[in-house]
Amino acid sequence: MSVVIRLMRAGAKKRPFYRVVAADSRRQRDGRFLEILGHYHPLSRPYELKLHKDKVEKWLSRGAQPSEQAASLLRSLGISGAPAVAVAVEGEAAPKPAAKKKAAGARPARRVPRKPSERKVRAKATRATKKKKLAAKA
Repeated sequence: MSVVIRLMRAGAKKRPFYRVVAADSRRQRDGRFLEILGHYHPLSRPYELKLHKDKVEKWLSRGAQPSEQAASLLRSLGISGAPAVAVAVEGEAAPKPAAKKKAAGARPARRVPRKPSERKVRAKATRATKKKKLAAKA
């Protein structure tokens, strides 16, 4: 199980409020989490960010990876262990992103188009005859 430190959205519509949580990377953004590490309120001026530093460092020492936004917030508080964003040096090739794999069980594109059901064929013919009658009256 890989653990990530990420923001979990809370609050009302157009009034965001985020909890900083440690969660399984396979879980949904607002789904089940392992522990609440703090909160972040971006609308207050200046923004409000409160974290339990000891809990964050505990999860980082266990190998948790912060998301980009969480890493940025951790750096703003001076918490070490948040990985810096990799910057390509001039003259070196930037690392290529991993190729996307096809989902398991994905079907290839259909070569022969589907045959419409008889009910749909009759409905289409009915609409066409009604259209012709209206055009003839006009």
